[in-house]
Amino acid sequence: MISVIITAAVILALVGADQALKFWAIASLQGQPARPFLQLGSLDWMHLRYIENSGAAFSSLSGNRGFLIIFPVIMITACFYLLNRLGKTRRWVWFALPLIAAGGIGNLIDRIFRGGKVVDYLDFQLCRFAVFNFADICVTVGVFILMFSIIFLEKEEKNAKKAKKAVRIPFARTAAALPEAVELPEADILPEAAALPEADVLPEAETRPEAESAAVLNGEDHGHAGA
Repeated sequence: MISVIITAAVILALVGADQALKFWAIASLQGQPARPFLQLGSLDWMHLRYIENSGAAFSSLSGNRGFLIIFPVIMITACFYLLNRLGKTRRWVWFALPLIAAGGIGNLIDRIFRGGKVVDYLDFQLCRFAVFNFADICVTVGVFILMFSIIFLEKEEKNAKKAKKAVRIPFARTAAALPEAVELPEADILPEAAALPEADVLPEAETRPEAESAAVLNGEDHGHAGA
């Protein structure tokens, strides 16, 4: 919304400047000889010369009043439509289209309220050229910005989008499979150890009664004593 208000204010300011310059030209230059306006050293760049142009920009299509009223209306409408349509994605339209619209409105006011004639007052001297006005300058600069943007800026944006798509990595829906583990060779199975032979069971010692054992021991003692 703010950009629309600013654009409308810029267009109104440009149209107001154009009409103010035309009123000044009517009051100061009408019926007067051309006079120097821009001089740099010995170069005479531009004169101020009052003429009334019944044609389009730079005196073209002279005498076609109906076309020169309808066509600017279509052009101005297209400018506002493109501003609304492309303004959010292409910033350059906010520089080009308001200039074109303001220039078209400025000259359209002359054709409607000044009997189909546009007031021109700038006479370029370095080459043979038509007399023009501030509104013509606005249209020319706006068209130049428009063509430059379409040829160069649009091309750069398309190349940037292509490069961005080329760099973008697609999203993998499934995780990549891990490499299979290398299987180790099976170890050789050792032969079973031979079973140890069972140990022989020793016979149990016979147990003697305690009295018998004591007698034997006493007899052995007497024998040793007699000897």
